[in-house]
Amino acid sequence: MGAAPSKPIQPASARSSVTVDEKQNMFSSTSVRKPLSADGSLALGSIAAWEDAASSNAKTQLARTILAHADIRSALARREARIASAHVFNTELEFKTGPVTNQKSSGRCWLFATTNVLRYDVMKKLNLKEFQLSQSYLFFFDKLNKSNYYLELSIQHADLPLDDRLITHLAGDLISDGGQWDMVVNLLETYGALPQAIYPESTHSSLSGPLNTLLKTKLREHALVLRRLSSTLRASPNALSESEILATLRAKKEELLKEIYTVMSATLGVPPRPDDKFTWDYYDKDGKTGRWEGTPREFYKTFANKQYAIADSFSLINDPRNDYSKLYTVDKLGNIWGGRPVLYVNTEVGNLKDAVVKMIKAGRPVFFGCDVGKFSESSTGIMDTDLFDYENAFDIKLQLSKADRLQTAESQMTHAMVISGVHLDPQTGKPLRYKVENSWGDASGDKGYFVMTDRWFEEFVYQVVVPKALAPKELVKVFEGTERTVLPPWDPMGALA
Repeated sequence: MGAAPSKPIQPASARSSVTVDEKQNMFSSTSVRKPLSADGSLALGSIAAWEDAASSNAKTQLARTILAHADIRSALARREARIASAHVFNTELEFKTGPVTNQKSSGRCWLFATTNVLRYDVMKKLNLKEFQLSQSYLFFFDKLNKSNYYLELSIQHADLPLDDRLITHLAGDLISDGGQWDMVVNLLETYGALPQAIYPESTHSSLSGPLNTLLKTKLREHALVLRRLSSTLRASPNALSESEILATLRAKKEELLKEIYTVMSATLGVPPRPDDKFTWDYYDKDGKTGRWEGTPREFYKTFANKQYAIADSFSLINDPRNDYSKLYTVDKLGNIWGGRPVLYVNTEVGNLKDAVVKMIKAGRPVFFGCDVGKFSESSTGIMDTDLFDYENAFDIKLQLSKADRLQTAESQMTHAMVISGVHLDPQTGKPLRYKVENSWGDASGDKGYFVMTDRWFEEFVYQVVVPKALAPKELVKVFEGTERTVLPPWDPMGALA
């Protein structure tokens, strides 16, 4: 999940639909053959042989006739998949929220997903027809804190060379629009929340690219300033202590962050501080007026669900590369310095499904993270591994497993959304498909809602956030334990939704 808008703009990628035997055939051949090109370059003879085979294949010729003039996703979309993926669900949240939100040209899906979960309780308590929390309010303080986080890491690792992998990684995507569940918990617990009417969208919250470009330029410059100051202080004949050096560097960092704040407040607007009082007037469903007065922190504490508290919810992930029933974190990943770390409990995908069903039945919307660009169609709102018939059209097999895709950079979390319903098999009670509330406006999908098949869930859903009260006790115990495996900063689980 990252700085770019989290929409499926890339061609859909491979799905896993093969048996173990097929995988063995693909990877375990030990026969020795002589190549046409001994030096490893691409031989013209190979191209000629491939063309001879293709030109004599009637199916390949038909594919060439059709696909040279059409988007392969549109041309190869299965009619059967579109029919089967009905927007009908027999188990849904009783209370309906609205309107469908739109993150526009920004990567703020995680903030939209979170505020779409939070507004459920606000709207229910106040009997509202339509309501949005301010995504921009959280966005402002996330971006400002990420700037501080990056500069703190720059101070901490000022001794590393500029071409060190960690330094280049941190400088590459230093203030991404994206984020993770624990990061938004940090924001809510520190700054609270407020209605969008109090701090509305701006040009640069909805179109974040130009602002991000400027901020990254200044922050990279700031990082160099801090590195050079660190070198100067350490070379000083006055023999400063480590605490004195750190204090001096942090004082300089605060001076530099003033520039970041100036740019952000000019482009996004000056946000209320967490203890500033505001007055919010509103209409309820019946047309009656209401008024709420208080601070952003008070608003959050007043309306956040007490039974299933945000701070008591945690992430279940399905990462088949790594051991299950263990706690994971990602090194150098966060937004608020010294805040709650990003933590994941890795478990079988069936436990993620069970958590979703249990939450929907308990009347709770579900925050989840996935790789949205794979085998999905935004116009119809379908997320289905059987949606595109690549294998039949090209005579190929798509054989990467979920673990393979993570290990080869083929897949990672790219988008966060909300599950608000599920269609259960009447005989088995198992989920067949899920109702997904997206944040791409009401022109996509079924008036902004998507349908996700159970098979797609297995292959491309990586994260489900669940309250402790609705999670398996053994997984809660793992989450509350002290042992955790630290993944490197560039691990796929460090991808931000």
